[in-house]
Amino acid sequence: MGMESKFIWKDGELVEFEKATVHMLTAALHYGAAVFEGIRAYHTAKGPAVFRLREHAERLIKSAEIFGFLNLQYSADDVSKAIKETVKANGFDECYIRPLIYLTAGAWNLNIDAGKAAMMIAVWKWSNYLGEEALAKGIRANISSFTRHHVNVSMTKAKIAGNYANSILAKTESVRLGFEEAIMLDPSGYIAECTGENLFLVKKGRIYTPSAAPVLEGITRDSIATIANDLGYEVIEQPISRDQLYSADEVFVCGTAAEVIGLCEIDFRKIGDGKSGRITHEIQTVYHDAIRGKIAKYEAWCDYVG
Repeated sequence: MGMESKFIWKDGELVEFEKATVHMLTAALHYGAAVFEGIRAYHTAKGPAVFRLREHAERLIKSAEIFGFLNLQYSADDVSKAIKETVKANGFDECYIRPLIYLTAGAWNLNIDAGKAAMMIAVWKWSNYLGEEALAKGIRANISSFTRHHVNVSMTKAKIAGNYANSILAKTESVRLGFEEAIMLDPSGYIAECTGENLFLVKKGRIYTPSAAPVLEGITRDSIATIANDLGYEVIEQPISRDQLYSADEVFVCGTAAEVIGLCEIDFRKIGDGKSGRITHEIQTVYHDAIRGKIAKYEAWCDYVG
């Protein structure tokens, strides 16, 4: 997967890709002191459109505030405008978008107030995160030996870069064991989320998802819940145990990068008939049309770059 582009937006200006660098002693590189978003722009009949741009921009700013950045010089409006400018400057019809607010200029005493916030936005071509075959057949996952962060160990509602060491440990372990994804439990032993996706299960026509408290409340998660409700399915948020996953009719995960992917097997146990289920495919189809501006009801989710 190449991440090259023509330009990266860096503190208010478009910089040539090769020149968009930071110093080796930037505090964020050493301490994970940064917040970010994962966003996608898709091809539509009206040109490229960023999916739920406003919500992502607002969450980026909120993540920075939760982490402790004070007196940010950028607003959600500034972030939205800069993202569209960067996509347009690179001429991408579809791309992944990565805005990052990071700690620089000091803060070696582990005090965020002793540093300074900087921001960059990169865009690059990217296909499905888990592979095209996964869309149709689903993927294999396992319950990770690593627990998702306790809500008072780190801020689980913010996309803090340092939080993702937890995901890296879990994902690497699972891939080495022969799975494609890891499912992480919360500190109480209930299902939390995957390393970069929220999780849903289907049982007797109802859709369940873990309680919001220990997880990152994904924007794709919200989109999927809305679509499911519009399709006539009840979506219930409650604590979920690992054995409830084993006995589910269907299990699927969702996220900006992964989009909507079924889980065909968990811990060597076949889920349903061992492939992506009917309801998963139904929601997946609507979501794929929605992100490309093909459904009038959801067109407000598409922010057109042009």
